Amino acid sequence: MKKIMFCGGGSAGHVIPNIAVIEELKGVYETCYMGTDGIEKSICRQNGVEYHECSAVKLVRGKFWQNLALPFKLFKSVKEAGKILDEVKPDLVFCKGGYACVPPALASKKRRIPVITHESDVSAGLANKFIARRCEKVLTSFPSTAKQFDRGICTGTPMRGCLFGKNRIESRSAFGLDMRPTLVVLGGGSGSKIINERIRSIAPKLCKDFNVLHICGKGNAVDCNIYGYKQVEFTNDMGLVYACADGAISRCGSNTANELISLKIPTLFIPLENRASRGDQVKNAEYFYGLGLCRVLREKDLSDKKLLEGVYALLNDGKLKKSLDGCSVKCGNERIIKEITAILR
Repeated sequence: MKKIMFCGGGSAGHVIPNIAVIEELKGVYETCYMGTDGIEKSICRQNGVEYHECSAVKLVRGKFWQNLALPFKLFKSVKEAGKILDEVKPDLVFCKGGYACVPPALASKKRRIPVITHESDVSAGLANKFIARRCEKVLTSFPSTAKQFDRGICTGTPMRGCLFGKNRIESRSAFGLDMRPTLVVLGGGSGSKIINERIRSIAPKLCKDFNVLHICGKGNAVDCNIYGYKQVEFTNDMGLVYACADGAISRCGSNTANELISLKIPTLFIPLENRASRGDQVKNAEYFYGLGLCRVLREKDLSDKKLLEGVYALLNDGKLKKSLDGCSVKCGNERIIKEITAILR
């Protein structure tokens, strides 16, 4: 049985999509993972994925002096990755972006192991730009992104099967929600301080008409006694959360955005925008807004008043619901596996 080495890390957004593909490939190919001592390691262990640890170096944006030693550290990381590849002998390396995928991608090319990478965002990340020329294929979530690469192919986003097909009534019961419409609030993997603060500020008014299911991030729950307002710090079963949703407020990381839209959940995106970001979430939100598939509230404009108005407008937007019903955004697993299989054959 042929073996695929997956890599990518630095954030859950680079790891969970890999897990989605790994789950689809069980019994067809052997799979394993190479990454750092970061979040990818714990996620792989939680999901029973064979793991190989390697160091990696990260470019620090706007910090020239901190990046001077980067070439020397990268050389060491590539050497480590090469030793792991020589031991495991994979037939293919599948990258999902982030700095953790760079050493294995470079080491693979030297050993003539084919590499495929996948880019989630509209604007390609630095790691994928760097390794793209060394890849057999660059798979993307967005059509416009595929055009940026010579070997670009738009496949859509990998999504876990457990996101789909959950029972709505059972899901609401699991979170203790009544039968009123439910607004789901998502702030990204570690939660969003500003979204958490604003949603709690308007929760007393919202909960007169709706349930609010707030995924607030680990360590971010507070004492609160508002009927209909439910806090969950973290859950491994986002399918249960999505099954409850009549609407959502969310950051606009590509994976979550594609999941919400493929599930036809009307969403008000509040994209992350700060100096630490390359602006990828803003571009993702602009893309979906341009297709009429979401509403957008910029963080610089965020206030209690605008957020409250935005929620009511969202949940009463019949035109948006109609656009979502007819949209073509869907899980990309099948197309991604087709490209993997073509290389391995």
